[in-house]
Amino acid sequence: MHHPKHAALAAALLLPFSTPQTIVPLSGSDWTLSDPGSNVSVPATFPSQAHLDLYAAGLIGDPLYALNDFEQRWVAYSNWTYTSAPISSLNTNASSTWLLFNGLDTFTSISFCGQFVASTNNQFRQYWLDVSKILSGCSNETDRVLAINFGSAPNIADAIASQPGQETWPYGVQQVYEFPNRWFIRKEQSDFGWDWGPAFAPAGPWQPAWIVQLDSEEVYIRNSIVDIYRQGQLNLLPPDQSQPWVVNASLDYFGGLPNNATLSYTLKDLQNHTVSTGTLSDINTTDATVTGSTIIPDGAVDLWWPSQLGPQNLYYITISLQSSSNTTLASVTKRVGFRTIVLNETPISTEQLSQGIAAGNNWHFEINGHEFYAKGSNFIPPDPFWARVTPQRIEQLFQSVVAGNQNMLRVWASGAYSPDFMYDLADEYGILLWSEFEFGDALYPVDRAFLENVRAEAEYNVRRVNHHPSLALWAGGNELENLELMLVNQSAPEELARYTAEYETLFLDTLLPAVFENTRAISYTPSSTSNGWQSLNFSATIPIVERYNNLTAGSVYGETDFYNYDPSVLYNDSALPIGRFSNEFGYHSMPSLQSWRQQVSPADLSFNSTTVLLRDHHDPAGGLNTSNIANSSIGQAQMTEAVEMWYPTPNKTDSVANFSAWCHATQIFQADLYVFEIEFYRRGSGLPNRQLGSLYWQLEDQWVAPTWAGVEYDGRWKVLHYAAKDIYEPVIIAPYYNTTSGNLSVWVTSDLWEAVSGTATFQWYDWSGKQLGVNTSSSVTFEVGAINSTEVLQTFTTDVLSKYDLADVVLHMSVEAQGSLPNTNTTRTFRHDNFFHPTALRDAQLINPGLELSYSNSTGNFTVTSTSGVAAWVWLDYGEGAVVHFDSNAFWLLPNQPREVGYTVQSDSTGGSWIDTVTVQSLWDQTQPTTVGSIANGTANSTGSLPTPYTGAAVKTSVSMLGIVAAALLVVL
Repeated sequence: MHHPKHAALAAALLLPFSTPQTIVPLSGSDWTLSDPGSNVSVPATFPSQAHLDLYAAGLIGDPLYALNDFEQRWVAYSNWTYTSAPISSLNTNASSTWLLFNGLDTFTSISFCGQFVASTNNQFRQYWLDVSKILSGCSNETDRVLAINFGSAPNIADAIASQPGQETWPYGVQQVYEFPNRWFIRKEQSDFGWDWGPAFAPAGPWQPAWIVQLDSEEVYIRNSIVDIYRQGQLNLLPPDQSQPWVVNASLDYFGGLPNNATLSYTLKDLQNHTVSTGTLSDINTTDATVTGSTIIPDGAVDLWWPSQLGPQNLYYITISLQSSSNTTLASVTKRVGFRTIVLNETPISTEQLSQGIAAGNNWHFEINGHEFYAKGSNFIPPDPFWARVTPQRIEQLFQSVVAGNQNMLRVWASGAYSPDFMYDLADEYGILLWSEFEFGDALYPVDRAFLENVRAEAEYNVRRVNHHPSLALWAGGNELENLELMLVNQSAPEELARYTAEYETLFLDTLLPAVFENTRAISYTPSSTSNGWQSLNFSATIPIVERYNNLTAGSVYGETDFYNYDPSVLYNDSALPIGRFSNEFGYHSMPSLQSWRQQVSPADLSFNSTTVLLRDHHDPAGGLNTSNIANSSIGQAQMTEAVEMWYPTPNKTDSVANFSAWCHATQIFQADLYVFEIEFYRRGSGLPNRQLGSLYWQLEDQWVAPTWAGVEYDGRWKVLHYAAKDIYEPVIIAPYYNTTSGNLSVWVTSDLWEAVSGTATFQWYDWSGKQLGVNTSSSVTFEVGAINSTEVLQTFTTDVLSKYDLADVVLHMSVEAQGSLPNTNTTRTFRHDNFFHPTALRDAQLINPGLELSYSNSTGNFTVTSTSGVAAWVWLDYGEGAVVHFDSNAFWLLPNQPREVGYTVQSDSTGGSWIDTVTVQSLWDQTQPTTVGSIANGTANSTGSLPTPYTGAAVKTSVSMLGIVAAALLVVL
């Protein structure tokens, strides 16, 4: 259950408490932004970034509009200074005065009272700077000004790269986007461009800051960690769930700590009832930290579970730092949950082998001792400017995650470490966050200064967020073993040993200790994707030995990712990887017309306009700029080819309608492909590879452009998010087809934790909706095991459809099963529908299904009816000014079987009039010249509307739906 007031309270309670302290927040609007090299000077806010303040002052336009990604490059190449107004209310008699920064992006020179304080060079670190002596000589209040000069990150990265003797890497290994040399600096890597986002390389104080003043024997808690684990637990190994909970707490402080300080704790539930209190033992004090631990009494707490797996039970724990006379010096309150979450990469056991699981190693997550199927997607930075990412934006996004039947997000490396409020919301919504250190698609330096900088960054962030039950994993970075080391082996195989050793220096010798020395609760893997560890030895300095390519034929290892931009891969089972877990896969699509209108001009609403082409950053060779438009057409060509291969080609007479139709058609292919892959991976839970996770690329957009996202920049759902919601239902039915042999099988898959029984039904139709007498079973009873799959139909279309035109045949399959969600005692009925068509929909004999749409004021729901045929990819759309998601969408509909559709409004600036803009269409409407009907008058008939295809050089290939159904044993668990 969601408790929004608890998130706000938790955020407030994260601040340390100590009454005598003077804490002056630096947040606010009493700041000035200036460029020392020009006459630019504008009002500014704090926290912020230069682009945002320049935009607010009217000096530049909206950075996300049109081609401002290119036209505002001068901002990134400039140096910017944030200057405060004189800071009053400072106590010149304080024993010490400190500047505390939680995030400076990225290269700074800081001065206070006109005197140099320090330089910083890491966006992700916390900095605490003693300015006591400077303040003591700064008697004039008007001189108490703080100035932070931010250097140009692209310029500094280039300067570092040009230093004599600087490390270089073999050709083609480093992935370059719009600015080069990102790997030399500790800044959000996607700030330098990525294939789904712009390149602004922003600068500024992106996180809050304070001035802290202390008297003698006073301390300020700048950071802390609460580690909750089972007694005896070790990272990466499933713990004994019968053991008691251990709470280990460590406070990072500055100031004067008295001798013999102690720690105590109070644990309360969300209703403010005290659950447990006591003192912490084994106190260890240094000049920077105080650490202690305790055991929580048996039965005192209830477990925290992810969404759909149980309740999200949360508690508040207060850790108090006390003097020897029991005076409270400071305290920290955090909201916590009690759970174990482990990435299990152990070798396949004898027992598992006897169940039919292939040899190799596991690669799946276990929550509170239970393996589960991870369903979700990949999270990217939701905006190019983190300073304007609010809790409200993340909450709206997380509402879509849970509504989409997802329980895990992979928080992708090469963005920024997630803010506390994001973990707070994930705790409440039950979303597991696979979190990564900010390294990706490159190899990195290993000089001492770089490694020390990284170690401090990692320790700060590990300690900052470890108490959140939603934290599922720390991964070293993105695509390092499966891509970067593979590229080294391709371009310079004689150098592979050297670069593998450097890789291990950073990701095993540096980052692993930052995790394992601070927490026993969280697993670590050096790379997403990898074949997992080969051995684990906690008596060794570095416990992990990576497997790399030390593989045994016939065994299954690790996780997979998959990208193939030949659209004939759709329905081709044999093209997909076999693994234990899939952490990313996908294909790009266009955003909706409604979103395009928010960030491009009406003149640019064309599939091949210069603006649209240049906002497609897919696979630009050597970086993207306005002079190499040809590189930006790669993605447009791939999307066009996919639509032309599989679906009726949009051909609207109105150019904007045609643009909209093409955008929508690319979304249908994207959704079709993702559903095909998710079905395949989920079926693997009952095959020898025992596949237990599917996280597609990617959840959301950070601007309006062709990307892999399922949720657009303002929160509007693409076809993908609806399709993923449907195929992530707990119990699904899905077809698997080999066009060469005609082998058709249908499987039921369940991710429930108990066996379920039910009935699968099958009915064949032509496109007019007439039932066909195809000789297959009409219904089958079945039982499917826990997190498992079972085959419910197997036939050959070469036999049963020999008398029919394959272009005029549709199979409707449905499943109804009884069971219960984990950790509930309520039996419920699970239903799911799916459709199979043996030919590409481009060639199918589609007819006008005669869609009718109505809205009921009494129920507040829409009703869609097909009056004259089978309707494929029925789509409810709505106008601009609102963000709404329907309970179901992008579905198929049989004739005269009305579907009632509810909805949720996430935001609305139309005063409710968006309802009058709702339209309905199906795939048949793609080629129709008229516009779709709305329900402005209560009902509407579908007549269709939709954009110009890409006309560049797209390599056309013949349609191939080759699919090989894996002949494998069911796993009996």
